[in-house]
Amino acid sequence: MGTRTRAQRDAMTIEIGYALLSAAVLAGATFAAITAPWLLASPGLDRAVLVAGGAPAVVVFVLRVVHVLWGYRGAPGTEPSQPGRTSPDA
Repeated sequence: MGTRTRAQRDAMTIEIGYALLSAAVLAGATFAAITAPWLLASPGLDRAVLVAGGAPAVVVFVLRVVHVLWGYRGAPGTEPSQPGRTSPDA
């Protein structure tokens, strides 16, 4: 692995931040969607409801982070513009 430029490090930092933020929003929405019916039916949330909403929320969080970071290719201009080419200008 070679050294990375400042722009590449900044791009990776932004991508990680985006992955974590979007995963947190989706996990929160998943938790709310699962626990909302129980919260509306009874005023309290017991441990089983928290686990029933929390477990899928954790799975959604991890899957979203993996999905976003797996698709990350690096800073613009680091990949060839056409498949099979060795440089963007080729």
